[in-house]
Amino acid sequence: MDKIEAIKKLLADLDMPVAQQSDLCALTILAMGGIKGEDNFSDATNEWIRIHDVIAFVNANYNVSYAENSRETFRKQAMHHFRNAALIEDNGKATNSPNYRYRLTNEFLAVLREVTELDCGVGEEGAALTSFLKRHQSLTEIYASKKVMQKMPVKINNQDFSFSPGSHNRLQKAIIEDFAPRFAPGSECLYVGDTIKKDMIKNESKLKDLGFEITLHDKMPDVVLYREDKDWIYFIEAVDSVGPMDPERIKDISKMTEKVKSGKIFVTAFLYFSKFKKFSEQLAWETEVWIADMPDHMIHLNGDKFLGPR
Repeated sequence: MDKIEAIKKLLADLDMPVAQQSDLCALTILAMGGIKGEDNFSDATNEWIRIHDVIAFVNANYNVSYAENSRETFRKQAMHHFRNAALIEDNGKATNSPNYRYRLTNEFLAVLREVTELDCGVGEEGAALTSFLKRHQSLTEIYASKKVMQKMPVKINNQDFSFSPGSHNRLQKAIIEDFAPRFAPGSECLYVGDTIKKDMIKNESKLKDLGFEITLHDKMPDVVLYREDKDWIYFIEAVDSVGPMDPERIKDISKMTEKVKSGKIFVTAFLYFSKFKKFSEQLAWETEVWIADMPDHMIHLNGDKFLGPR
């Protein structure tokens, strides 16, 4: 096994993400360790170097030809992730300074010096690698835990779910937790999607019982609630950047629900009043507006239905 493959094996042993087990990443480690084709891994060093130096080194010693303008690629694909994984460190200078440098950490240098091409990775004892893995969480675990931490827990129909991060899902969470108890008490969520998992909740049997005719081409509203005591269905669009309850959207939903006998309520939800103002001219009459940062109030775009003294 050649040196590039040996380093890729080492990166796999360190549980680096697959994208950071590439030839470019392996070459970066070799350059930062000052290891040429004929050198032993035990001779690795950790001098301070620039990305420019990394590119020059691999071009001169590993029969590759990276252009000088590929520095950003090295930074994003290798340096950024290696620093997060404690494989390398920087010298603390401003990133736009001509004196900004990287080097292998002393801990990882010890791991690199254990690598043997014959064993296709770290030698049998692997003491430095074992110590490194004990002291540092793998980058794959770090990135996975960040995703878990960013997820937004939400209780839907008395079951625990998690929305992916993002403003659209933050609004959907508010609809479930703040709108529904106030304006659809006791309702059941028949449909809600997620930006990653499209159909998080989809009670197809209940929807069909109510008269829905759903095809693969139909785009469900973001949230569908059903209030059994009133026999009302709430069609709710969570608007972050597109998709309010405009006349065309009402037409699409009405076509999908031609056989539905339940009362239909069309709601456009926004996180902030400023978002509502941006879309206000597009909203259809005979619909409702709910704004998450004013959760106790609604705006009724439906003529004289609510006209009169309170």
